[in-house]
This record gives sequence, C-alpha cells and structure tokens, in this order.
Amino acid sequence: MSELAASRESFRAEVARFTAVEITPNATAWDQTDPDGSYPMQLFTRLGELGWLGVGFNESLGGSGGGPVDRCILFEELAYGSAGAALGLYVHTALAAGALANIADRGLGERFVPGMLAGTTTGAWAYAEPDSGADVTQVRLAARRDGDSFVLNGSKMYITNATFADVILVVVRTSGEPGKLGGLSVLAVDGNSEGLTRSSMHKLGMRPSELAELHFENCVVPADRLVGELDKGFRQCLAVLSQGRVFAGALALGLGRAALDTTIAHVGTREQFGGPLAAKQVVRATIADMTTRLRTVRHLVYSAAEKLETGEDYDTDASIAKLVASETATWVSERCLHLHGAQGFMLESPAQRFYRDCKINEWGEGANELQREMIFEAVSRGYRP
Repeated sequence: MSELAASRESFRAEVARFTAVEITPNATAWDQTDPDGSYPMQLFTRLGELGWLGVGFNESLGGSGGGPVDRCILFEELAYGSAGAALGLYVHTALAAGALANIADRGLGERFVPGMLAGTTTGAWAYAEPDSGADVTQVRLAARRDGDSFVLNGSKMYITNATFADVILVVVRTSGEPGKLGGLSVLAVDGNSEGLTRSSMHKLGMRPSELAELHFENCVVPADRLVGELDKGFRQCLAVLSQGRVFAGALALGLGRAALDTTIAHVGTREQFGGPLAAKQVVRATIADMTTRLRTVRHLVYSAAEKLETGEDYDTDASIAKLVASETATWVSERCLHLHGAQGFMLESPAQRFYRDCKINEWGEGANELQREMIFEAVSRGYRP
C-alpha cells in the first residue's frame, strides 16, 4: 500500500470512529426533532476544529489540503451515520465554500472561506425557485444594479441550510429573460440582510438538515459581493456543481452502506420459521445483490473522484456515479425496509429513516433524468465506458 493510500485509510478510520461516537447514536433523535432548529450545529464547530471542513481546500484559505478522494471519504463516512447531517455539511463545504474558494475574487474568498472552514461561519447555496428546478434557465429572482449595490426582488425555495446560514450564495438574474443561461450571476448575500425573510419548509426525509424558502423584497446587496463575473457567474459555478455530483455519490454510498449493515444485523438475529432470516435463500440472495451493487457504486464514485483529482475529464463519470449511486441507495434502502417488516415501519427503526432519506439523492445535483440525458450526449460525442 502506498503512503498516500495508507494515509487515506487512516483518515477513513478516524472519520468512522467520530461518526460512531458523535453521529450514529444521535441520528434517530435528530431525525425526530421538529425541523425548526433541528440541525446539530455543533458539527460545524467539531469538524472545523478537526480540520475536516477544510478537506480539499487550499491551505492559503484555511484549508487542510487533500483532494476530491479525501472529501469523498469524509462525506461517505458522515452519511453512514446520518445522511441528513452529512447533507448540511456537504452543501456548506462543497457548494457554498467551494464556489467562494474557486470562483469569487480572492478578497471575497478570504472574507468568508476561512471562517466557513473553521466552522464559525455557515453557508448555503440557493438557485431553485418555484418555476426553476433542474431547468436553471428559468431563474427569475431579479438583481437590479443601483449604484454600488444590487437590489433583489423575488424568491428561492428548497434551500438547504438557509434557515441559519450566515452567507447564502444566491443565483440571480442580472440581465436577459428567463429561458437563457446567460445573464445569471451569483451573489454572496448575508443571511441577516434587511429585506430577506426565511421560512422553514418541512420535508419527508433528510430531516436533520434544514430547508427554507427565501423571500427578497428590495434587499440591497453590495456589488462587491458578486461571485465571478457579471452575467456569467452561474456558468462559472457549473464546474463546482459538476464536482458536487461526485460528492453526492459518496453521500449516497454512505447511506446505502448503513442500510446494508443494518439489514445484515437484523436478518442474522430475526427468527422466523425455526431459524434466522439469514438462513433463507431469498434473503441471502438479496444481501448478495445489495453488496454487489454497492461495490459497483464504490468503484464508480472513487474512479470519478480520482479523475477529478488528476485533472482528467471527469464530467460524464460524475453523472454516471451520481446516477448509479443514488438509485442504488434507493433500492438498497427499500430492501432494508422490506426485510425488517413491521419492525422497520416503526419510527424508532433506522430502516424507515434510510427509506425516507434516500429519494432526494435522485433529484439533487440535477435529477437523474437530466444525468441520463447528459450521459447520452457524451456518448454521442464519442464517450465510451
């Protein structure tokens, strides 16, 4: 084993121990807490102290170094304990801090990123609107230039972390009409800005993460909060979002692993018809299929991460990894719930939590229908597996 590989396995073991002590025992309680104020905010502080929020970020911005593979390890192991908790950390680091570190000018990055990686400043990423989901060209939130500021009017919805985020990266329309990708910019908006109101949204799964609808009414944002170029900022952020598909795949892998291990433990002790469920051939075949599919996901996710890390063309591999990982997590979670029977249907069972948490992975970072379309387009250009 190479020194780098050994270091990464050591890191994985360290995150797994942290998860076993500080996340997994609390996952059910976090899931059942009222969605308002449910996110375990101490995780920002703890992971900041450990330097894990800074994994994959340059040390000049307070990062811890490392690369995409290390970040996949982090998200996978955190999601093994609680996919909802991992989702909030993923949005904070990979999307919000990632855009500020890679797209914003250095002054703006230095203003926010060190605090975000230390866990003292929290972040969110906001582009979805009532009429704009996978089709981001339909963004209508208007940002009108007024001297040294932009004035925002409109709304966003389904925004993770937005109930508490200190800085929210908001995709706005600075020119043109809906239906065009050009004219979309990104602004780093203070969460306590006058004219911005946040309303909690209650959801089926990933309940520890908090979701909000944002309303902007003559909300003034300084022009120096522009992330990237005017009218081009969102297009520049697409690279960050493409990377996000790799990390979203790692999150789905962690959730799927948790569902598998929970299933293995259950069928080994649940007695039916004179013996444990694990003695039944159909159950054994299901466990074998769950294991095989998750092993395939691991290869796809980390292969895409390695390409990203070495500077190879990874975009189609990211779409494939995200597609297969999310749908596998859904299938594995459903099988987990099914094999638990009535016991799994009870709210204290982790099986029902996995089942509620998994589906959103198929929509986030571009719905899987969109991933299939992008994969087909890549094949048409000559991509081959």
